[in-house]
Amino acid sequence: MSDSHRPQAKAYWTKNIRLVLSLLAVWFLVSFGMAILFVEFLDDFRFFGFKFGFWMAQQGSIYCFVIIIFVYVYKMNKLDHKYGVSEDKDDSSNQNPESDK
Repeated sequence: MSDSHRPQAKAYWTKNIRLVLSLLAVWFLVSFGMAILFVEFLDDFRFFGFKFGFWMAQQGSIYCFVIIIFVYVYKMNKLDHKYGVSEDKDDSSNQNPESDK
């Protein structure tokens, strides 16, 4: 994005940072909150035969982290397409037809 798109670039980065911070908050809640802070409360529940707090500390936080990665990729692709900064080959060839020469 050039200087002529400065307000658009600022909006893009604002949404980008908001997405990253919200996903980091979810990651913190799952990994630190559920596996350390609230483990005694969660251990009152069973999940696949294990105490839920233990399961979240050992397996659930890993699954949640992988899900967060896929959510990030999906949301960032949508955001990139919205602001025209996508890295897809189709988008770049449509924006600059002389790049194929």
